[in-house]
Amino acid sequence: MCGIVAYAGYRNVAAVLLKGLERLEYRGYDSAGIALMTAEGIKIKKKKGKVNILKHEVSFFDLFPASIGIGHTRWATHGVPNDVNAHPHVSSSGRLALIHNGIIENYESLKKELESKGYHFQSDTDTEVLVNLIENIQFETNTSLEDAIRLATRAIVGAYAIVVIEESNPDQLVAIRKGSPLVIGVGNNEFFLASDASPIVEYTKHVIYLEDLELATIKNMSLSIKSNDEQAVDPIIERLEFELEEIEKGGFDHFMLKEIFEQPRSIQDCFRGRVDADKGIVTLGGIRDHMSKMISAKRIIMTACGTSWHACLVGEYLFEEFARVPVEVEYASEFRYRNPIINENDLIIAVSQSGETADTLAAIGLAKSKGATVFGVCNVVGSSIARVTDAGSYTHAGPEIGVASTKAFSAQISVLAMFAIKLGYENGNLNPERYLALLKGIKEIPHLVEKVLKLSDSIFSIAEAYASASNFLYLGRGINFPVALEGALKLKEISYIHAEGYPAAEMKHGPIALIDSEMPVVIIAMKDGSYEKIVSNIQEVKARGGKVIAIVTEGDELVSKLADHTIELPPVNEHLSPLLSVIPLQLLAYQIAVLRGCNVDQPRNLAKSVTVE
Repeated sequence: MCGIVAYAGYRNVAAVLLKGLERLEYRGYDSAGIALMTAEGIKIKKKKGKVNILKHEVSFFDLFPASIGIGHTRWATHGVPNDVNAHPHVSSSGRLALIHNGIIENYESLKKELESKGYHFQSDTDTEVLVNLIENIQFETNTSLEDAIRLATRAIVGAYAIVVIEESNPDQLVAIRKGSPLVIGVGNNEFFLASDASPIVEYTKHVIYLEDLELATIKNMSLSIKSNDEQAVDPIIERLEFELEEIEKGGFDHFMLKEIFEQPRSIQDCFRGRVDADKGIVTLGGIRDHMSKMISAKRIIMTACGTSWHACLVGEYLFEEFARVPVEVEYASEFRYRNPIINENDLIIAVSQSGETADTLAAIGLAKSKGATVFGVCNVVGSSIARVTDAGSYTHAGPEIGVASTKAFSAQISVLAMFAIKLGYENGNLNPERYLALLKGIKEIPHLVEKVLKLSDSIFSIAEAYASASNFLYLGRGINFPVALEGALKLKEISYIHAEGYPAAEMKHGPIALIDSEMPVVIIAMKDGSYEKIVSNIQEVKARGGKVIAIVTEGDELVSKLADHTIELPPVNEHLSPLLSVIPLQLLAYQIAVLRGCNVDQPRNLAKSVTVE
């Protein structure tokens, strides 16, 4: 959730940290702060609100030259957003300063123990408890900061990535992680630490992905890493695969709009090198060594959260249609807390944009403990899910900065479509003719998405008509039912309009009571096997005075006569249609949010990567 960044080197430390916090602000924007190690000790400035407010304190930072510093942008868990609860937090003596991403679940009992020893707390956070716990261990055991951190993390329950500085060691940064991401950037006589690579790529392409319970120390411009059993680790330095331009707006008003318009390219990048329609080949290198297990799987369980869960629902239709394997789709947040029946011959597919989603990681751990094969689908190279799964595929969507996911959703569906088609062909459920037709259909998708994006202006006129609405209903059938859910989620996330998605046939089982002349109803009514049924649903809405916005296939005349507004999409194979039908819903949500004056890229109460429960 929160974004952490640290720097040791020759540059202007405050400037590096402030820019890094701006890059990480999509992870949390309730408050922000910086701590610098100066000749006069640790100097801290932190403010409620966005990083831009903290930037106004640049004159403060100029007073204190430094070569080491830490910064944090917060998504509040314990304690309301204010200056006091903002990070960094200092120990009672002021000797230590710490930034933290994660949740300490047993912080209350630890806090009571520390209070009994005379510690006083200024904030409501779990993080202040942790920094004082580290200090107390140092005091009682007369040990080094590294050893104290190691002992403290053994006493806490929860997830964390932390970076600590100490006044008595002004040339040192110490970091450790468990369940929350931490990346180390290796430059020329400089080091960076961050929640992800976005603050690092501007300065170096060389990174180390810290593993769980590895403790990293940067001292005198030298890096050492030790494992949980305190053995020296020879780290693997990897090269970042994206460019700085990919995390900048590139002339668009918002990252979300940029990312919507990047989908032809991101889908193409997802298919590139994997689908050869002319030769009839699908190559998914990440699953090659596990294909026999996947072919023999008796059941597929797909697990994810949020938008990724909607992608899994689409995937359910794809795998059952093409591979004829029974599929269950589970919210990772629920899956992990019950006692699900998982067998060794089950295939688990875990989907996450960030590859760091806490609930999805926990679901993976549960599945692996039962002996199931786990396949991961994620966007971020080097992420936790990529490292802990048995096999998997990257979506290659590129960095996604907008909190409301768009191109990641279409890329996830693209990977799941390729996987389902390949599995269906390999297990004999797709005949060669249908297999080749599907591959040719995939090849056309990026071009068709480009055509849909040209409808943006006409969608804007629809947005103008309904920007003041209080409620929306989204309806779809078959494989486009999950798209209706996703469309409703996008509108809720960024415009704060209440919206619900339903299977169209379920409208008569309750939601139809909500329909009146004030209720806009978005209906996906493309030409497919459910077309006649969806026409009946439209007629039911119109009979009750509802306003219908219909997503239809080019040349449709029947629905166009019934609906108040139509958005025409090019013809496409119905099982690939979600890759087109979701685009107008993304644009509609975006344009309504802009018209309502909402912060599209940083909607209230949300953060991009949910790395805590």
